[in-house]
Amino acid sequence: MATGKPTDSTVRKPSKPTPKKTAAKKTAAKKTAAKKSAAKRSAAKEPAAAKTPASPAPLPIVQGDAGLAPYAHHFEHRLQALQHTLTHLTGEGTSLADFAAGHEYYGLHRHGAQWVFREWAPGATEVFLIGAFSSWRADERFALTRVNEKGDWELALDSAHLQHGDAYKLLMRWPGGEGERVPAWARRVIQDPHTHLMAAQVWAPDTPYTWQCPSFRPSSNAPRIYETHVGMALEDGRVGTFREFTAHILPIIAEAGYNAIQLMAILEHPYYGSFGYHVTSFFAVSSRFGTPDDFKALVDRAHDLGIAVIIDLVHSHAAKNEAEGLSRFDGTPWQYFHAGDRGDHVAWDSRCFNYSKPEVLHFLLSNCRFWLDEYRVDGFRFDGVTSMLYRDHGLGKAFTSYDDYFSENLDEEAQVYLGLANRVIHEVNPHAISIAEDVSGMPGLAYPLDGGGLGFDYRLAMGTPDYWIKIIKERSDEQWHVGELFWELTARRHDEKTIGYSESHDQALVGDKTIFFRLVDAEIYTHMSVLATSSVIDRGIALHKMIRLITLATAGHGYLNFMGNEFGHPEWIDFPREGNNWSYHHARRQWRLKYDPLLRYHFLSDFDRDMMGLCRDHFLLGNPDLQMVHEHVDDQVLAFRRGSLYFVFNFNPTQSFDRYGLRVPAGAYRLLLDSDAAKYGGYDRIAAPQTFFSMPAFPGAGADQHMIQLYIPARCALVLEAE
Repeated sequence: MATGKPTDSTVRKPSKPTPKKTAAKKTAAKKTAAKKSAAKRSAAKEPAAAKTPASPAPLPIVQGDAGLAPYAHHFEHRLQALQHTLTHLTGEGTSLADFAAGHEYYGLHRHGAQWVFREWAPGATEVFLIGAFSSWRADERFALTRVNEKGDWELALDSAHLQHGDAYKLLMRWPGGEGERVPAWARRVIQDPHTHLMAAQVWAPDTPYTWQCPSFRPSSNAPRIYETHVGMALEDGRVGTFREFTAHILPIIAEAGYNAIQLMAILEHPYYGSFGYHVTSFFAVSSRFGTPDDFKALVDRAHDLGIAVIIDLVHSHAAKNEAEGLSRFDGTPWQYFHAGDRGDHVAWDSRCFNYSKPEVLHFLLSNCRFWLDEYRVDGFRFDGVTSMLYRDHGLGKAFTSYDDYFSENLDEEAQVYLGLANRVIHEVNPHAISIAEDVSGMPGLAYPLDGGGLGFDYRLAMGTPDYWIKIIKERSDEQWHVGELFWELTARRHDEKTIGYSESHDQALVGDKTIFFRLVDAEIYTHMSVLATSSVIDRGIALHKMIRLITLATAGHGYLNFMGNEFGHPEWIDFPREGNNWSYHHARRQWRLKYDPLLRYHFLSDFDRDMMGLCRDHFLLGNPDLQMVHEHVDDQVLAFRRGSLYFVFNFNPTQSFDRYGLRVPAGAYRLLLDSDAAKYGGYDRIAAPQTFFSMPAFPGAGADQHMIQLYIPARCALVLEAE
């Protein structure tokens, strides 16, 4: 969930500060040399002359970017605040991972012949556990006892009172009122299909889930992420389940060549159409998709297929719902959230966490650990990070200079929380992946904590998809500037890992269009047959392949695609709501399109699969060796090298080039991928297989002054490997 105007941080060359001796240091050194023996004799009588303390070295993040030097104090102060908070939370001899184990204490737990239930509700005056066992009303037998000044409440009851599958809630009383509440630490929450009311549910099957793939580690290769949504993954007009996703969708993703999935809407949320961003129960997997064991089986099967599982973690805000969520949980508006206006997110109609409260940090950090422990997920995409970084949530800001990042608008408490979250994630699982969704371009998000950053493993290159939409909407094909294009795709902070993508779910939501739908528009309904002819469809297919290939080839350290976009899924995403008569027509994926040999969608799918294979087999992502080879703005021809691969793009809509010369080292160059091949829906203008041999660029040229001559069709991309 993005806010503000996307931008990328300016890349600046690092400069190394030169240490200089102070005058005081020089004077002290001279006195020491001249009176060395005297100093020894008098040391016991009078203290040695005090030395001026050396200035601390700048943090590594500042050393690596001279433009950050004026803001060095910000990074130093934030690191000090993080260390201070860490010490305050853990004390002596306790790790942050140990601190982040609140889910093992709060909530409902079985201990022998007893159930023990605990909840934090400092504003409450009375708390009752209610359910069928109490006729859903306050019963003194099920009253919780306040056990400390902090506001913890506890109840121990005989195991016979609660059975697997039983529903329960809390009845909370506070000065001047009362209300039913779903427990904050509930691990299973169900929703009545008719009333839509929610309740916690006991989940204690007789046979606990047995993991089949217990020792999985995410691939050491860079992540190729398939962003997906379990509920809308089926072709049927209904909510899909974990079991169906496991059986039918995971094999599709594996066959497509992706090594990670990013699952949306896993945390429980009452409104399906919120895309999972208005969370009410942070420790409960959404019951609309199935049971906790069903989700464990999904993760297990993904691991068996070599696919890492990343889930969206929404700690930037919470739903306003009171009966189901955390808002006014104990009768006060400030238990988990800021008081007053700061506690409300005006743009998202939600509540904003108070990251300065130890109890809130305990809740959220424990939430990070819980999903790693209980469901063995491999990491998180933190949603709405921009909203957390700034007190005004970054709304309507362009972020065009470093001054825009470092001001009184910064929310240091939220930044400290993000640093702590990344620390606990990697303490619990050193191989876990954390990704920041930030449109502002804040420096240091994906930089190590001890170097002055916030510790994310990756950040999303959020400016890229908006750039693609902009040039598709606003420029004719003849106006595409290949030099600008290369700069936009590579202008990133090179000291931080980034994940590139041409489009995500954001570009497919109602009111917008996917790239392919935008390229071909209404002809998607009439001319996608292989028997039909259409210059519009031909253009759309050609550019769709080129856009995705150049985005992948220039991506920093990872790549992301949203479910179905790889084959040009038509139309947009729209969840059932009153405005569309509660239709599921746009909340599904039409897989039959990519498997129909009489339709052109499979050309795009096949190209994407082979593109992923190329990326995997040549370790493309994460290879920092990316160099421009050729740029000709008038021809609209661009060529660059990454590792041993050469990428050649001709964005010219009408002109093909014969015997086009490209400077390369002496050698042979084998054609690996041709976007114009017939098997990818192209015109098949280049014979394959084919190897190109270099020749001297001029008489007497050395081995590093050779060239190859290529035929480069219009709207075509070629990938060659130096043999």
